[in-house]
Amino acid sequence: MTGQGELYGYADTMPMPKRSSVEDFFAQLNDVQRPHLESLRELSLAADPQAREELKWNLPVYVRGEKTSLWMLQNFTHHCSLRFPTSFFATQKEMVEAAGYDAGEGFVKLPYERELPTDLLKALMQARVEEYVATGAGWNDR
Repeated sequence: MTGQGELYGYADTMPMPKRSSVEDFFAQLNDVQRPHLESLRELSLAADPQAREELKWNLPVYVRGEKTSLWMLQNFTHHCSLRFPTSFFATQKEMVEAAGYDAGEGFVKLPYERELPTDLLKALMQARVEEYVATGAGWNDR
């Protein structure tokens, strides 16, 4: 019998374990995921000293102001992603693809077997912080 996931080009997997906090999210990462996601965490905290980490959608989200989500981290089996608001990322997607990384609607795909493109990621985070400071744009604004 074919699982629904196979119909969409990915294997059926166990559901993501429920996390109780951002710390719990990082504690549950496996040895393959941990280095990339901990590096993304460090970059995120350095990118905006006024942002704070919150657990939303079972993932670490970097929040500014009362409740504006700037970006989030996602973990998958073979890659992780740095996800931004779709409207913001549309202005950055070409730069990401030119750097040789796959980009979807709002995210850059970061395979665990490749080194993180820290300069690119810092530039994306900085551009998102600048957008927020200039416009107050939230996740679904524009």
